[in-house]
Amino acid sequence: MRIGRELRAVIGSSQYHVSRRLLLCGVLGMTLSFAAAQSAVYADADNGDRWIGTWGASPQQPDIFPGFPSAPSFTNQSIRQIVRISSGGAQLRVRLTNEFGSQPLLIGAAHIGISAGGSSIKAGSDRVLTFSDKPSIAIPPNAPVLSDPVDLKVDDLASLAISIYLPQNTGPATWHSEGKQTAYITSGDTTGASNLVGATTSTSRFFLSAVHVSTNGNRSAVVTFGDSITDGTNSTVDTNNRWPDHLADRLAAAPGNDIGVVNEGISGNRILHNQIGPDALSRFDRDVLATPGVRFMTVLLGINDIGFGGFIPTEVVSADDIIGGYRQMIDRAHSRGIRIYGATLTPFEGVGPPYFSAAGEAKRQAVNQWIRTSNEFDAVIDFDAVVRDPAQPTRLAPAFDSGDHLHPNDAGYTAMASSIDLRLFRNREFVGAD
Repeated sequence: MRIGRELRAVIGSSQYHVSRRLLLCGVLGMTLSFAAAQSAVYADADNGDRWIGTWGASPQQPDIFPGFPSAPSFTNQSIRQIVRISSGGAQLRVRLTNEFGSQPLLIGAAHIGISAGGSSIKAGSDRVLTFSDKPSIAIPPNAPVLSDPVDLKVDDLASLAISIYLPQNTGPATWHSEGKQTAYITSGDTTGASNLVGATTSTSRFFLSAVHVSTNGNRSAVVTFGDSITDGTNSTVDTNNRWPDHLADRLAAAPGNDIGVVNEGISGNRILHNQIGPDALSRFDRDVLATPGVRFMTVLLGINDIGFGGFIPTEVVSADDIIGGYRQMIDRAHSRGIRIYGATLTPFEGVGPPYFSAAGEAKRQAVNQWIRTSNEFDAVIDFDAVVRDPAQPTRLAPAFDSGDHLHPNDAGYTAMASSIDLRLFRNREFVGAD
């Protein structure tokens, strides 16, 4: 299919660039009752502690787009997936998902441990995951499940190995197509093995969408809501070089860090159309509002809404359409006391027509002007200013261009995260809904 072939080089991208310009708009002035805000956004753990999100991967349907690979099925196989969390703690739980399944998903066994590199688990760290006190569970179609809490002390930025055994045919998997991290797949139940010899590999995520950590402090989470630029397209696999990873690095190094970072980017995602998705408005409740402990979020979405109109004439959008989508997210975030920070859209000239056009560039400029000047977001992160070429502002700077003229490279993602003012994520100065 022609559209599928032409989009193959573009869909990996999600042009959401969050820049450094900060309109604090009085963010650091007022305060809500901390106890009231806390009760609104935290879920109590069994031991009286509270849960926050510390890692995420937004679930996608098995068939992403015509002409693109579909998610595989699994039968009598184990999958070990490596995730680097942001905030550590003494107790964890895992969210597994069958949200796009058409049949029950049987989890025959599941384990969690501290990664020792590759498929190996650190000695003494392996723990069995249970679900309502049972070692297995059948997840209904269109549903997620949470594991029971498991005692495992982990540091900030620790890498975990999460293994699931799938004894029966799963049907096409609910997945996150661009994981940028190696997963290890074996025959049979190898969930408790210390390492997996002869495993096949994938860089997608399967049936795994979140890790939560318990805390008894004033900790909270920021959700980075975006497309492929937030998802980390063209960053180096297995190196945690997405810009939200670098934000987590900075927050972990900051004195008194108390923020988890949950990456909810989907490559190719749009605000207003549901194809490589679900679209941002339809997944907002699941990926933002349902994240435990969320108090802050960033939005870097809209470039695919502009670019895909060149391929799909029935889905052309205007700058006002995109702004209307932002306003919906702002209102929904504020209704739950979440501060929402808008990121300017980064340059995309050079991608080539029909994704890039002069008319599309005019829309990007109009959207960015609104983000910078409307004062409707609680603050602005000006990624456009960070990664554009000063000599050709409609293009990425060569030093930050991964080569496709849409996605930053590792250095570009680092620069984006380095531009963010960490004062935006101060819990003690949190302001709730207006």
